[in-house]
Amino acid sequence: MGTNIEVASDQDEAELITHSIFSEFVTTALSDELISRIALGEDSKQQFKVDVKNAESLASEMAAFANSQGGMIFIGIADDGEQVGLTQQDVQRINQLISNAASQLVRSPLTVQTHNIALENGHLLIALSVPKGLDKPYFDKNGVIWLKSGSDKRRINSKEELRRLFQLSSQFHADELPTKANIDKLDTLRFRDFLRDYFKQPYPETAEELTQLLKNMNLASESGYLNLAGVLIFSEQPEWIVPQFIVKAIRYPGNRIHETDYVDTEDFSGPLGQIFDNTLAFVMRNLHKVQAGRGVNAPGVSEIPESVFEELLVNALVHRDYLVNAPIRLFIFDDRIEIISPGHLPNNLTVPKIQAGNSNIRNPILVSYVAKGLLPYHGLGSGIKRALQAWSKIDFIDDQEGCLFTATIHREVVEQGLEMPVKTPVKTPVKTPVKTPDLILQLLKDSPTLTLAEVAKSIGKSLRAVERASAKLARAGKLKYIGPQKGGHWEVND
Repeated sequence: MGTNIEVASDQDEAELITHSIFSEFVTTALSDELISRIALGEDSKQQFKVDVKNAESLASEMAAFANSQGGMIFIGIADDGEQVGLTQQDVQRINQLISNAASQLVRSPLTVQTHNIALENGHLLIALSVPKGLDKPYFDKNGVIWLKSGSDKRRINSKEELRRLFQLSSQFHADELPTKANIDKLDTLRFRDFLRDYFKQPYPETAEELTQLLKNMNLASESGYLNLAGVLIFSEQPEWIVPQFIVKAIRYPGNRIHETDYVDTEDFSGPLGQIFDNTLAFVMRNLHKVQAGRGVNAPGVSEIPESVFEELLVNALVHRDYLVNAPIRLFIFDDRIEIISPGHLPNNLTVPKIQAGNSNIRNPILVSYVAKGLLPYHGLGSGIKRALQAWSKIDFIDDQEGCLFTATIHREVVEQGLEMPVKTPVKTPVKTPVKTPDLILQLLKDSPTLTLAEVAKSIGKSLRAVERASAKLARAGKLKYIGPQKGGHWEVND
């Protein structure tokens, strides 16, 4: 029995020694890593303080880190990086102050960690780690919301910034933001067709019934005005209400942006479905056509599958940040196509995560209606994967600082069996894009017997876009069809 106890005692002592050596190794490794970080200086992820005596001031620094991406506060270091250090008494005092600030002076309370680093002069440094907050926004004692701004911090001073912070915490979504558009801005025909085709129900008979239905469908606010999702999907002319949410497309000659030279350019506005159709048509008419082994009389195949742009354009329209007042930009170069969306990836999403099929819904109302067939949407998180399966030469850049997300589709050099788009580069300081209705009127004035399908093919637009535009022209009294469906003609009234 005594032997067994002695052996057990020796075993325990060995385990304690091993644990002590391991802990010392981990502490030393961590200290070396933190010292290396200190050498990099202050930035948006780390800050230096010689000493801390004001708990409220420290609480505001913690809130700023938690509202941003998290970070480290090194205490015992001067602004120039000199490692002054702290005494044991200072460390005890500051650790108590840190605990009070994190638990009592920040709302909601934060869980922070500290690590003490020994210096050669016998003093200590405190490395205070503040995590990226999960319950944003965080306030200080006075109710002020702070954000990191480089190595410093600043107050939130605009509604847009506050909305974006709530959006990051999934407490608010941009597409539910109320607008100043009353229900009379609704595209009656578009909404009627949607109710009939998807819900199998008639259009409401009274304005009161229509308003209540829009509220029930999350397309209008409680005040009765259309929200952003309602405007973007079902209003007749969204660009009159939210003029910044359009697509600006340019085809440049060569591989760089020119100030005055371009081959083709157009701004696309209207409901999301119309923007999608017209933007996709713009891309496809500016791509090469490859014979791909077909006969000379057969239509060529696009150099890049159309499905690639379907997925990426839907992704840009549905998942962009609508709190950023800027258009989506589409640039076509000889060697690539760039789709640049306002807003970086939300929350913890990264480029590898979206390539693997992960997603985070930024605009849930838009997603829910697009999934009902308003755009070619195939499921949450699957669009990027499908685009890469159809065309692997796609790069994604998540620009956190610039608040942009860019998809770059690389083109291949095709030498044989090529049909080039018939375009002549234009050099002029100003070009006013010709709108789809004007193109239709011009063409039908010269050729009044054309069908709408022939018009769509001639101007490079989708048939759906041409049908919508011609219907609006007819309602405005600018276009009229005379005679039977076969053998009739169009009459244009300027």
